[in-house]
Amino acid sequence: MSSASATARISLSSLRAHKRRLAGTFSAVLLGVAFLTGTLVMGDTLRASFDSMFAGATSGTDAVVRSADTITTPGEAQGVRGSVDADLATSVAQVPGVAAATADIQGPGQLVGADGEPIGGQGPPTLAGNWIDDTRLNPYRLAEGRVPERGGEVVVNRGAAETGGLKIGDSTVLRTPDPVRVTIVGLATFGGADGMSQSTYTGMTRADAEKYLAPRPGQAASILVRAEPGTDQQALVDALTPVLPKGLEAITGEAAAAENTEMISGQFLDLFTTFLLVFSGIALLVATFSIHNTFAIVVAQRTRENALLRALGAGRRQVVGAALAEAAVVAVVASGAGLLGGIGVAAGLQALFPAVGFPFPEGELVISALSLGLPLLVGVVVCLGSALLPAVRAGRTAPLAALRETAVDQSGSSRGRTVTGLGLVVLAVATTLAGVVGTPSIWLAGTGAVLALAAFVVLGPVASSAVLRVLARPLARLRGVTGGLAGRNALRSPKRTAATASALMIGVAVVALFTVFGASLKATMDQTVDRSFAGDVAVSAPSFGAGGSGLSPALADRIADLPEVASAVGLGRGVAEVDGAGRQLTVTDPVALAKGLDLGDVRGDLAALDTDGIALSAPEAEARGLAVGDRAELAFTYGEKATFTVRAVYAQPELAGDYVLTREAWAPHSGRDSDSVVAVTFKDGTAPDTGKAAVEKTASAYGNPEVQTRDEYAESSAGGIDMMLTLVYALLALAVVIALLGIANTLTLAVHERTRELGLLRAVGQTRTQLRAMVRWESVLVAAFGTAGGLALGGFLGWVLVRASQGGGDSDFAFAVPPLQLAVVALVGLAAGALAGWRPARRAARLDVLRAIATE
Repeated sequence: MSSASATARISLSSLRAHKRRLAGTFSAVLLGVAFLTGTLVMGDTLRASFDSMFAGATSGTDAVVRSADTITTPGEAQGVRGSVDADLATSVAQVPGVAAATADIQGPGQLVGADGEPIGGQGPPTLAGNWIDDTRLNPYRLAEGRVPERGGEVVVNRGAAETGGLKIGDSTVLRTPDPVRVTIVGLATFGGADGMSQSTYTGMTRADAEKYLAPRPGQAASILVRAEPGTDQQALVDALTPVLPKGLEAITGEAAAAENTEMISGQFLDLFTTFLLVFSGIALLVATFSIHNTFAIVVAQRTRENALLRALGAGRRQVVGAALAEAAVVAVVASGAGLLGGIGVAAGLQALFPAVGFPFPEGELVISALSLGLPLLVGVVVCLGSALLPAVRAGRTAPLAALRETAVDQSGSSRGRTVTGLGLVVLAVATTLAGVVGTPSIWLAGTGAVLALAAFVVLGPVASSAVLRVLARPLARLRGVTGGLAGRNALRSPKRTAATASALMIGVAVVALFTVFGASLKATMDQTVDRSFAGDVAVSAPSFGAGGSGLSPALADRIADLPEVASAVGLGRGVAEVDGAGRQLTVTDPVALAKGLDLGDVRGDLAALDTDGIALSAPEAEARGLAVGDRAELAFTYGEKATFTVRAVYAQPELAGDYVLTREAWAPHSGRDSDSVVAVTFKDGTAPDTGKAAVEKTASAYGNPEVQTRDEYAESSAGGIDMMLTLVYALLALAVVIALLGIANTLTLAVHERTRELGLLRAVGQTRTQLRAMVRWESVLVAAFGTAGGLALGGFLGWVLVRASQGGGDSDFAFAVPPLQLAVVALVGLAAGALAGWRPARRAARLDVLRAIATE
């Protein structure tokens, strides 16, 4: 018989005999591969669907004429582009090869639902525009009703109507941001879809669009062009380019569709899939520890068996090969099952997401070779890599080990491990401090975090003995002999205990990391509002992501006229280029701004800004080398440049931003003006509830924006953090499940190797209830060790992330540790340990006493 065939037979025989021992490994690989496969398939399907949707919706547009320049500010992927002359469509239509051209007027427009609440606006765009009569140039298709013919009539996308409880014939408010009373006369679809998540569209007559949406009279966002039959898109662009005014460009319809796809879906999908892939990586990392621990225990339990093989003539390579072949079979079968599971996950999400408003498309799933090949490869590599060291250890088994009793495991508390671990700790601390002290560096801080994780893993067996002794003392007092035995069993093999707990430690550490970072973000927002917001209530429009239309600038004036109000200041937003870099501008009344916001120390005179002055934050002034009296040139989206005199420098920019202009200075360079928030201060003696009720009554006529107290405003500003944490916890649940499978599998293997010991305990009087409790408490101790390590590591990594994310000056992050949330994490970890020990404890209690005593 050849060496290879003998190795294969040994592996298959071992798998048949001990298949239950590898159940945990199989499950860990399956879950990790399924998560990864589902993520890749879901991303490919969404991307293909959006590509098809936009391509179909804009298939009749062969060219787009638009402004050539954009201004992109930090943190904004989508730049602000200038407008074009709407009458340009007439001259474009005369160009040879052009069949039709029309002005496309677009702007923000947020519908108010039947319940009085705005629809969407928390990320996805809410748009309005002129309804285009040319059906080939109009990306929207009329599905029900008719097109708008008179002022005040609109067509809305069907998804928005369903979300807001609206139907044809209903009257509602459209915020542009000025409130406009509209009547719905038709429902439309985009590329065959009712709507994309919470995105909304409102089609108006051209006269209404010019009145309410156009940045200036006679302006449009772009000119849509349709070619004559036989004229390709590039030829059309080449014909248009020479006749266009300076500052404008023509691009093909395909290029415009690709840009729109990337703008609306591409960036989101990249972020979404990257986010899921990170958690797939965490799940697979946790699986690596669980798989390695399982194979290490199995190899240790087969010491005599491997020794007998060596004594009978098997070489080291054969023993190693047999162990790796066994791991390979598990890897391939589990990964294959994971592929099927991942496709099932993607199919399930495809059916579930539309029910919660997410635009997961109908139709066939897109399954690429990469979506199948990569998870399969990762699953096999993870499983084989995890089994490599135990397999090598099996190959080193001496033949004489068959003639003596051998310990199942050895302590991991060696001097070399201790020295290595402490060295890693020192290196991790030094690297981390270098990354968070002085100028923050995410890369150095991240390297320090990875070293800290490695230090925890290396020092785990060393620390487990000391920590478990501390944890076991109260258990022995509370549970007597049962608790004492559970503690001794957990202490029996520090290396195994640490390896078992490491998987749970990583999962808990990531949960704690995000919990601490989320709490710090909230504390930072609270600190910002406390330091900068001097008003009593804030009237705000949705500001998360690209959605929302903002607030009408007239609202602040209406509120300021109330008898209960001392001052009301609206904060508008604009963009300009300063020294070639895009910057956000705050457009407001600077005198009223100082009453509604705390700007700190102010050098110069805010009241002197007028139409040619500007106020800068102290950090920005220092970065630009500007002081009061200096001049700064700003370039705007319409190609104009203007020079402003710095008339004031203020210390606290958190809510006011880095640049402040008056509305009069902004008006010549702006499109339609809007406010993102109105800060309201009540007169002395006005009860808060009375003042808030008066503001709410006035604001209701402007589309019913939110009116919030300082605390409510701070909480809502950080509202996206809770949503993020909920998603994070849901995704990390998979990693915790894999960790629990590891604990359960380790205990099951431990029960197997302790069969005789457990039989003797039962023989000397231990009841089944006591035996079950002993195994369960051992599981709880292991979970407690992993949870404690995870909380410590996660808290440290959270501090590192906060410190590495520090801004300059007064915008530093606040570090916060949420004790209640971390206590819940700890309790969940302990409860998970008890759950993991349930099946092994039940199995141990069912052992036949006489057979157990007779077991070798």
